[in-house]
Amino acid sequence: MTSLYIHIPFCRRKCLYCDFLSFSDTKYINEYFDALIKEINAFDCKKVRSIFIGGGTPSYIDSKYIGKIMEALSRYNIEKNAEITIEANPGTLTLQKLKAYKSYGINRISIGLQAWQNELLKALGRIHTRESFIENYENVLKAGFENINIDLMFSLPEQSIDMWLETLENVTALNPAHISAYSLIVEENTPFYDMELALPDDETDRKMYHSAIELLKAKGYMQYEISNFAKEGFHSVHNCAYWQRKEYKGFGLGAASLMDNCRTKNTESISDYIKGVTIAESEGLTKADCMAEYMFLGMRMKKGVSISGFKREFGEDMLEKYGKAFEKFKDFIEISGDFVRLNEKGIDISNMIFCEFI
Repeated sequence: MTSLYIHIPFCRRKCLYCDFLSFSDTKYINEYFDALIKEINAFDCKKVRSIFIGGGTPSYIDSKYIGKIMEALSRYNIEKNAEITIEANPGTLTLQKLKAYKSYGINRISIGLQAWQNELLKALGRIHTRESFIENYENVLKAGFENINIDLMFSLPEQSIDMWLETLENVTALNPAHISAYSLIVEENTPFYDMELALPDDETDRKMYHSAIELLKAKGYMQYEISNFAKEGFHSVHNCAYWQRKEYKGFGLGAASLMDNCRTKNTESISDYIKGVTIAESEGLTKADCMAEYMFLGMRMKKGVSISGFKREFGEDMLEKYGKAFEKFKDFIEISGDFVRLNEKGIDISNMIFCEFI
């Protein structure tokens, strides 16, 4: 079983915090999709569990290009009722596009809202307003989509806890199936990195995070991963494949893959990609690499990592292998039955704990 990721690098405008591989220039769009379809056709795919069309902003481009992708993928053995997601940004969606996505077999929409307040959206460099988001969301429902994710961000410049709670209250009132809530990370090579930003302090950041967990739980959203919350039955199959180290294949510019314990990454040069030069990096993983990934990826999930699963996969006892790390962070890790997981305090220092497994 394989999960597929397809990268669409085109955006109307790059946000001020964004370090993803994306750009607004679409002059190579036809050549890019020709190369993308060739890459898809050249891959010998196993049974497909999930498909994720991301970017960039896939909803920015004409829906006919999404149709070409889905047509190329149709020769694969796609599992019945497979989760098929497309990312979308408010301000780029139309009812016509959404109906087209539905006709192609796409059954999940992930909408990047980020914040409810228009002043915060403007400060982030977003192209949309709260009003355009609401209009787009209503069209998503009209098109017949039930599996909807809304992406949110906290610890934004000038954002108060009250503003964050207002965002959560208004978004949950819309009753989407899934909500992702990420703390802003100011990355190098972004406009934000060179700006003087009034960011919330660490204590406020943690208050925002814990208030989200509490509010979302009260509204019927169960936390199943550090930053992800879902109604029952609506966790992201595709993202879980990443955290559980399932095989996935990435197509398109800069796309990453994990196949047969080998990690590869495609070129980030669009001219090379159009010429058919696809893979730029390749790394075969050792057993130690695989065990480390099993731990620091799997422990992102609320249920934690399986002791028996580790034994089956690697033939080693997890509690012996990582006993020192578990002892060092005993106040932040709990062992319950077959699972080792982070407790609430552990989630707050998760990156520090994950470093113990690298």
